[in-house]
Amino acid sequence: MKRLVFILPLLLFCIAGQAQIQFGYVSYEQVLKEMPEYAKATQDLAALKAKYEAEAQKGEEEFQQKFVDFLQGQKDFPQAIMQKRQAELQALMDNGVAFRMKSQELIAQAEKDLMQEAQKRLNRALLEVGVELGYGFILNTDGNNCPYINPVVGVDVTNIVRKKLGLPVVEEATQAAPVPVQEGTNP
Repeated sequence: MKRLVFILPLLLFCIAGQAQIQFGYVSYEQVLKEMPEYAKATQDLAALKAKYEAEAQKGEEEFQQKFVDFLQGQKDFPQAIMQKRQAELQALMDNGVAFRMKSQELIAQAEKDLMQEAQKRLNRALLEVGVELGYGFILNTDGNNCPYINPVVGVDVTNIVRKKLGLPVVEEATQAAPVPVQEGTNP
């Protein structure tokens, strides 16, 4: 069993060395944000957020008005009315907090739903590009997840995906040549 544990990785390394897999890479977020579906989704999401914010603001204004009324009349209220008004204020405050929390959940779900169409279309384009070009996989380079990609085996497919989606192709900026590191010096 111990031999198998040592031999299996060696065998996989040998097989991988013989058949080098070529792959593509793309900034998923960059291309997604260029899509018209993304623009519409963000516009719809902003409108939805504005509606929830307006409703929350309305509730806060109602609470503030009742609180001002309570402060102005608290000296004249009998104990039973005072307790009733305090309970009303507490209920309004609790409802406002609950509404804010629920609206955040609903907005997050709406964002997922609105972005789903754009993501499906982008994923379909990535699949088609990967199959057409015979890549083993396409990496997402967002978030500095891949700080180095060997240009011999990795290909930037961003413009190919843009073409597939009918988006304008962006000219790639010329990159400066890397500075060679000399032995015995710190970069």
